[in-house]
Amino acid sequence: MPTTEECAASGVPGLDEILGGGFPAGRLYLINGESGTGKTTLGLQFLIEGARRGEKVLHIGTSETKEELGMIGASHGWPLDSITFHHHESPVPGGEQTVVHPAELELPRTMEALLGEVEKAGPLRVVIDSLSELRVLSREDFWYRRQLAQLKRFFARRQCTVLLTEIPSGSSGGMLHSIAHGVINLAQAAAAYGPDRRLVRVAKVRGREFVSGYHDYRIRKGGLEVYPRLMAAAHRKKPAFEHCGIGSKELDAALNGGLMRGTSTLLLGPSGTGKSVMATQVVMAAAERGERSLFCAFDERRETLMERSEGIGLPLRKSVEDGTVELRQVDPAELTCGEFSHAVRKAVEDHGIQWLVIDSLNGYSYAMPEERVLSVHLHELSTYLGQQGVSSLYTMTQHGLLAGDAGRAVDVSYVADTVILFRPFEYGGEIRKAVSVYKSRSSPHETSIRELQIGPDGLQVGEPLRQFHGVLSGSPQFTGKELDDLPRHQ
Repeated sequence: MPTTEECAASGVPGLDEILGGGFPAGRLYLINGESGTGKTTLGLQFLIEGARRGEKVLHIGTSETKEELGMIGASHGWPLDSITFHHHESPVPGGEQTVVHPAELELPRTMEALLGEVEKAGPLRVVIDSLSELRVLSREDFWYRRQLAQLKRFFARRQCTVLLTEIPSGSSGGMLHSIAHGVINLAQAAAAYGPDRRLVRVAKVRGREFVSGYHDYRIRKGGLEVYPRLMAAAHRKKPAFEHCGIGSKELDAALNGGLMRGTSTLLLGPSGTGKSVMATQVVMAAAERGERSLFCAFDERRETLMERSEGIGLPLRKSVEDGTVELRQVDPAELTCGEFSHAVRKAVEDHGIQWLVIDSLNGYSYAMPEERVLSVHLHELSTYLGQQGVSSLYTMTQHGLLAGDAGRAVDVSYVADTVILFRPFEYGGEIRKAVSVYKSRSSPHETSIRELQIGPDGLQVGEPLRQFHGVLSGSPQFTGKELDDLPRHQ
């Protein structure tokens, strides 16, 4: 028998990582899920991977014909010539006999035909899609369990790795779970808006550690693609701690040297106060040092963001063109949290990014509507990035124009190592902007509130607003000399 180290690769990107290396070879597995969850597609990917490795593979179908399976393969761009197909025809209803129980006559004939095909093909991988025929002919749990046990013994002797697909059905599910060496559940949930969310969960694999819980997956052209749930504890490294400038000497001073590498920063404030501009300026400062960044724009079109940055002296387009900055426009309605974290992980491990910007968390939250889950996911993502030495910036827009009207936003401030506040305030018949460092875990920081302006040269930060009281409320009281630290931009 195969050793525990021998595995049959699934052929599904991401699934083997969840399984701890693949399916332990020579065993029988149940792929469980409702219609439309991708059971047939997964089975074909499993067989294609085996054929690619030079193994004989067999597909036994009881629902789709060979022609229908060929259409599925063509839709994914798969050549299926290396797979042996057998389609089992169900008995004609008018020809059924009624004297003997079907489990005593028709079921043995069906089993003999199916197992005969296996013996003739001599495969190392088999997919039976699906078990519905055996379940119908068995009619009773006793006969169904007996046939499943026979299948398990037969394939174990032949050292075949077998996938059985099944639609969940009452008490038979428990029998399958107890007989199968491993169980994988596929599910899909309808969203209030946007595409269905698909989830895969490994219920069990005997004698093997696997990543439990739900993982997002999609069915694309090319088959299933699984996005393993991000676990920061599985990617621990010791990052180098150093301060990095963010493109403003005043804010660098306020942060006691800039942002600490490998930490997370939340830019928090109402719309129009300069959060996205600051995030862009930080990315530009990193680009000047030759550091790569991933900028994920959830709220603004890619071209608009580059054009606006050019207008304030930030050459974002140039950095995008030379590959220093990867600018992605993300549609939150088409995204799942698992898919996003997987993309970030690939960017870190395959492309060596050192900065991540999510602009904004408000847009990102549409992909993860549960507030509690959003906070936990951001904590896991920030921890993973920190362990890889990647600095992360998240912008979040508070509702309302003034702090007193902000309402209750999703509370992720505790997740961030640094929080920078942006506030509009009224003075002299004008709307002005203020910025302050609210917290910084990595080092002592300045607590002053400074005026902020956005001009042709990007962000300009003035002296502390010591002549005002109540700036964060949006309606400050003037207590000193006229405010003329910075020239006004018309």
